Amino acid sequence: MYKKFTPRYRQNRNFAPKQLPNEELLEAIRSVEIVNKIKEAQPEKEYTPRNGFSDFEIVKQLKDNIAAKNYTAPTPIQDQVIDHILSGRDVIGIANTGTGKTAAFLIPLINKVFLNRSEKVLIIAPTRELALQIYEELRAFSRGLSVRAVLCIGGMSLGRQKNELKQNVNFVIGTPGRIKDLIGERSLVLSAFNNVVLDEADRMVDIGFINDIKYFISLLSQNRQSLFFSATISGKVKEIINSFVKNPVTVSVEKQSTAENIEQKVIKLQKHEKIDKLHDLLSLEEFEKVLVFGRTKWGMQKLTNELVRRGIRAAVIHGNKSQGQRQRALEQFKNNQISVLIATDVASRGLDIPDVSHVINFDMPASFDDYVHRIGRTGRANKKGIALTFIE
Repeated sequence: MYKKFTPRYRQNRNFAPKQLPNEELLEAIRSVEIVNKIKEAQPEKEYTPRNGFSDFEIVKQLKDNIAAKNYTAPTPIQDQVIDHILSGRDVIGIANTGTGKTAAFLIPLINKVFLNRSEKVLIIAPTRELALQIYEELRAFSRGLSVRAVLCIGGMSLGRQKNELKQNVNFVIGTPGRIKDLIGERSLVLSAFNNVVLDEADRMVDIGFINDIKYFISLLSQNRQSLFFSATISGKVKEIINSFVKNPVTVSVEKQSTAENIEQKVIKLQKHEKIDKLHDLLSLEEFEKVLVFGRTKWGMQKLTNELVRRGIRAAVIHGNKSQGQRQRALEQFKNNQISVLIATDVASRGLDIPDVSHVINFDMPASFDDYVHRIGRTGRANKKGIALTFIE
């Protein structure tokens, strides 16, 4: 008989890079542990912002909205790029996920649109979840400013998005696949946009959108402000940069590959032991809010079904789930209605889920970069986190 788990809270395209051998990834994880131990002995000097949010030349209502979100001091990327964007410069921002870059580009762009209603902003993100998160952040920052936005992602009504685009919208936030559909339907004319943001550009390249991005750039107005954000700059990403920005300011706040406040551990076990081990861990009181990552949609659905059968309140997000199902699962997890969220790598980048206590790699990540982005869901906002990787 399995112990019933009682939660402490009660309230498009797929790309699979070559899998690293277990030994290589294990060695990479170990090397990160060594680096983190060195950093603990010699901690980084705490960053002191040059600006406060009150110092930026933005309208008072926007400052009030920032304060309402309990933003006290700008993060390094916000501190260093907001003034450049306000001045109209093109920007290349090199920053890891979780550094506050969404607010770094939304705050000055909202101010720009408020002051000039003819401004139109296109924001392209690699996944539905990240696009939705940007949209929700936009709504919070723009409260009371009469800024109109449309979310253009798959899994939601194309007809409704087409109708919304007929209105005089200021922001369009979408994923490459749906944006391409709307261009094909002649509902979205990119030449009308004079502000463009490519967010998580390296991820868009990784999952096969490079040709779509090049196509979108070819349709854009030449008279535009272009903002480019990426965690890494590979050769293919450089191809996009060269045709996207003009005389840009480059700001890099890239940190060590993994956060120094994440404790990383490897658990060696046999394949048939994995589910029982996971169940035992999730039954422990300290595993308060846990993200479990796996390789395949089918495998993660099967794992979720088994955990639910054992009495664990869990939900899953993967590519076969509708957008509504994925969104509900994320909201339940964010609001502590469930304590365990199981996912494929659709959730490994860009999502800002507060207070994740543990990340568990049930299946080996496909690459070390994927490992870094998976475990980056914990240890956020200067809180401690634990990352566990099952290795057979």
